[in-house]
Amino acid sequence: MKPIERVSLTLQHKEADRVPVYPLLCGISRKLVNASYPQWSTDMDVCAEAYEKVTEVYDLDVICTLIDLSVEAADFGQAMVYPENEAAHPDINNYMIKDIADFRSLEPIKLSNAPRMTGHVKLCDRLVQSKGKDVPVVAFVFGPLGILSMMRGQANMFMDMIDDPDAVKYGVAAITETLLDYIDALAATGVNAIMLDTLFASQSIMSKAMWREFEGVYVQKIADRIRENGCMVMVHNCGTGIYFDAQIETMQPTAISFLHVPDDCSSYEDVKGKYGSQITLIGHVPPPWLLSATPEEVEEECRKEIEMFKAGGGYILATGCEYPANMSFDKAKIMVDAAKRYGKY
Repeated sequence: MKPIERVSLTLQHKEADRVPVYPLLCGISRKLVNASYPQWSTDMDVCAEAYEKVTEVYDLDVICTLIDLSVEAADFGQAMVYPENEAAHPDINNYMIKDIADFRSLEPIKLSNAPRMTGHVKLCDRLVQSKGKDVPVVAFVFGPLGILSMMRGQANMFMDMIDDPDAVKYGVAAITETLLDYIDALAATGVNAIMLDTLFASQSIMSKAMWREFEGVYVQKIADRIRENGCMVMVHNCGTGIYFDAQIETMQPTAISFLHVPDDCSSYEDVKGKYGSQITLIGHVPPPWLLSATPEEVEEECRKEIEMFKAGGGYILATGCEYPANMSFDKAKIMVDAAKRYGKY
């Protein structure tokens, strides 16, 4: 069975030949093409070749095009740092939004003036052409509040939300308008789904009511646009105590990629019972834990998760966030092998 058939059945909550699997092998894929992190992040031909190779070599069932969380912010003008061996990130000494007044100067940008976003579109187009007949391609997009935090800094933005909430919402709205055009362009490549990273929809960061007010109403528009374009909506959130209920209500996603137990569940078993029939669950092997876990422990963790979630379909084994970019591929291979061994229906 091809990965695209396996994943399609799984998303319909049907039992395929086995549980699909994809450790989020993103930045680490650069090693297969001998590229530096900056090359991989900014040259989409290099990035595409890396994703193609890692999918082939490790027999992944999904391609998820996470590059870094600064793709969109960089195009708005945020100064960036591109380290040799880690993901690009904002220059924390030079945030674009320096005070509350700057939020109201933020305006939507045209994709023609957005090289990193259009580069991501190019990446998706190539991957759909080269792999899309066999492997589903999921485009990764950071949520509007997360993008804004990249241009202001989280601590500053949280204070601004109290001092002048309308100014912050102005900024979120401007970003959302750009993301709607971005969604149109990504969907036009033929990707199967678009995954929104809604990091702030978690108990460890802000209240559920605050998230609904400052991001929920905006990502609802984005999710609607994704569906209008014929793509599936997926959500990624690796926060602690994430708000499954609010995100399902707001975005009606097909699947949620997660790391920690949601705020209204007492255990991972509870997640399957409460949400397993509503959405496909993707996760939740912890990337930091992989750094110290033994091969035997990784295999056993995968076996436990598969046994816990696989019944009736609706589950994809994956890391709960990006696989460590400077680790070996060994534990990724263990995850894939575990899905093949223990995930059979």
